[in-house]
Amino acid sequence: MNIYVGNLSLEVTEEELRQEFMAFGEVISVTIMNDKYIGSGQSRGYGFVEMPSVSEGQAAITALNGKTLRHRTIDVIQALPLSDNGGNVSYSHKRGGRYSRNVRQRIS
Repeated sequence: MNIYVGNLSLEVTEEELRQEFMAFGEVISVTIMNDKYIGSGQSRGYGFVEMPSVSEGQAAITALNGKTLRHRTIDVIQALPLSDNGGNVSYSHKRGGRYSRNVRQRIS
């Protein structure tokens, strides 16, 4: 089971997050997302925890959602699966960009 953990303090480490979830069962992996692509490496304030057991994962979600960790109330939910479209829909298409039927007209 893949679990999303949001609103993390920038000081929380992957090991610290692992310890919180290990109280509910086996943890396969913990990943805190960071800005490694822009060079700072700073945490982005969210991450993912993977647990092999759905029942243990649900127990962790129930117990940890809303818990305060390093002075921040964390959000813990089941992670959504990746979409099937592979991300091929452009942002401009979603927002009514150049090829959209919704065209703004100037009011005279």
